[in-house]
Amino acid sequence: MAPENDQGMALDETDALSAPAKRGVGGWLRALGPGLITGAADDDPSGIATYSQAGAQFGLNMLWTMAFTLPLMAAVQMVSARIGRVTGAGLGANMGRVFPRWAVTVLVALLFVANTINIAADLAAMGAAAQLVVGRGGAHVFTLLFGLGSLLLQVFVPYHRYVRFLKWLTLSLFAYVAVIFTVHIDWGQVAARTFAPHLVLNGALMTLVVAVFGTTISPYLFFWQSSQEVEDQEADPDQSALLTAPTQAPQQLRRIRWDTLVGMGFSNLIAFFIILTTAVTLNAAGKTDIQTSVDAAAALQPVAGRFAFLLFSLGIVGTGLLAIPVLAGSAGYAVAEARGWVSGLERKPKSAIGFYAVIGLATLLGFALHDSPLDPIKALFWSAVLNGLISVPIMAAMMIVVGRASVMGPFTAPPLQRLLGWVATLVMAAVALGMFVLR
Repeated sequence: MAPENDQGMALDETDALSAPAKRGVGGWLRALGPGLITGAADDDPSGIATYSQAGAQFGLNMLWTMAFTLPLMAAVQMVSARIGRVTGAGLGANMGRVFPRWAVTVLVALLFVANTINIAADLAAMGAAAQLVVGRGGAHVFTLLFGLGSLLLQVFVPYHRYVRFLKWLTLSLFAYVAVIFTVHIDWGQVAARTFAPHLVLNGALMTLVVAVFGTTISPYLFFWQSSQEVEDQEADPDQSALLTAPTQAPQQLRRIRWDTLVGMGFSNLIAFFIILTTAVTLNAAGKTDIQTSVDAAAALQPVAGRFAFLLFSLGIVGTGLLAIPVLAGSAGYAVAEARGWVSGLERKPKSAIGFYAVIGLATLLGFALHDSPLDPIKALFWSAVLNGLISVPIMAAMMIVVGRASVMGPFTAPPLQRLLGWVATLVMAAVALGMFVLR
């Protein structure tokens, strides 16, 4: 095995680095996959609600969170993708090789709970947004259709077929960029508040910061991207896990970096525009009591016009269609890998019964929660907070795994990636602690 440089590439195999580049722009675009979909799914309806709350309550003063979290988020997602591509197994399976089974089970159970609540909130938001746009039909009916459609798609359609559909759905996120062009913005003020916000440190602020960080750096994204690297590798007969095919490492690690940087950059850019949109419209108009993404869409109409309202509402539906499979799928991967079950969206249901049962259970429970007395507004916000809290031990476990030569062989994460990963873990722990200390 040739030595690696500080980016995890073999020094005498640099000719393999140019594989996507030699195919031009089309080659680079085709290299986008797990990272792009993961980043786009991060801006799901519950995330939109959290970002909308941040903009409505604190105006431009929460824009800094997107600039701050981008390098940390990218590093953590690269770690998760690296683990999957190097070992040929998902994050849950690799955590089981290093930690006691009971510890992995606890983490996976917390992930399942958070994902189920997220699914409930997303389905409810999609149904309500569809009703707002269409103007007829009940939100409950739309919610049921979205939930069943997503479930049937995952169970009965091979992943390689509908993944192209998921890629196109990422374009729906540009709705939040388009909204900006419907209102006047003082860009000098935006730049100033992004890098020098005016904030008073208190419990309310720290709770919202935990929610923003938790919906940006979310555990379900770790499990999804890691497992999708495995799915992509298994679907291509010319590819193997890097531990068994080390000559593929330079090209694949380069692709992972490109895919992840584009995906996470795209994710944070959209989140930045959601905060900005609600800051310059709702906060400026004194509408600070925004609890859900649909609240934000409805409040936009009298402030920014019907076009902005339609764009925002359609974006909620599009991102929900993208996020539900990721939320349910990541829960399925996590539980199946932790229990040693067969998993994979390319497999037929009868060959991965446990895996698909978890996906079905998460989706159906999400729908049931949406129709229960549980307050969807509180569930929405606190699911983001829960994500922020459980991300800390999961991130710490990931960083330990990616640094273990017994698991990663010669492909342990390079120093800069490990540094940023541990910094991200400590930051998440600090803001979570701050939420309790300052209450």
